[in-house]
Amino acid sequence: MELVHTLPRCSRQSAVPTQTGEMTRVDIALFNGFALPKVAAIIEIFQKANALGVSQRSCHARYDVSLLSAAGGRIASSSSVFVWTESVESHRVTTDRHLLFIAGGAGAPQACRDERLGNWLRRRHPFSEIVHPIAEGRLLLEAANLPSRYCPLLYGDNEMRDYYQARPLSEAPTEVATALRIVEEDMGLEVAQHVAESVAPQQNMHFDTSVSRTHAPQVSEKIMASARWLEANVDRPVSIDAAAQVAAMSERNFLRRFKNEIGMTPSDYLLRARLNMSCRMLVESRLPVDKIARRCGIGSGGQLAKLFRKYLATTPTDYRMGKGVPSTEQS
Repeated sequence: MELVHTLPRCSRQSAVPTQTGEMTRVDIALFNGFALPKVAAIIEIFQKANALGVSQRSCHARYDVSLLSAAGGRIASSSSVFVWTESVESHRVTTDRHLLFIAGGAGAPQACRDERLGNWLRRRHPFSEIVHPIAEGRLLLEAANLPSRYCPLLYGDNEMRDYYQARPLSEAPTEVATALRIVEEDMGLEVAQHVAESVAPQQNMHFDTSVSRTHAPQVSEKIMASARWLEANVDRPVSIDAAAQVAAMSERNFLRRFKNEIGMTPSDYLLRARLNMSCRMLVESRLPVDKIARRCGIGSGGQLAKLFRKYLATTPTDYRMGKGVPSTEQS
């Protein structure tokens, strides 16, 4: 299956905001075992854009984000954080502009067997201007025999090179790049830059090294798959041998290839992915630091605090307080 089959109808190449009051519906398809961090980033981008738009222009919110699953109700992410969803059967298509994101995560293979989700994707696909699978989310599209539909504005020159790059048509953009580019198209470059700076400050931190955001030009599919597998399994004990099996390589060859292509060892990559998830959970939940540490595969709040002091020169509690999430605990 090719990465880019179709491009949506929007094709403007400027950063001039769209002068329209239309509502954009952002639908995010979830399933038990979905990976939370990237979904949370999308939600935060559109929520921040809404807040900036309302405060600067005294207008209504531009984006309406819906979390959807096959049956609706409470579902669990791969890090055991629960979210409340609307069932796909009760969610109706409107005449508004629709964008569709499909979550990735370890639960994707199981979700592919859910006919309710597959049938809904087939019904919703024709009405969605953008259909963007996140990592393993592409498996759901493939199971439903549907193509991805990425934003064409990411395949040319633009001014926000710090946040997304022009890409060849054979290469999929990241979900964060897509969301930011949509905001730029709709609300202008200045709003998109403010959103990017407020929701993705960790892009400048040493540990944020997701392979989907690196600029390494020569990452092979096998190494890419292993890196994504490491990201999807941050909450579990992970062995180098298991990661090498994902890449279908011997452990020795895998270690050499991973270091050469990604720029760090698999162990360092896993550690930084765990720290990245812990930052997200500190900001987006009120879970105790010790519980966050365990859910991110770090072991204890004390160990997480040591890592935060080493990499961020702060503590988990101070990081959380600095992001505006109150906490009564100490770490």
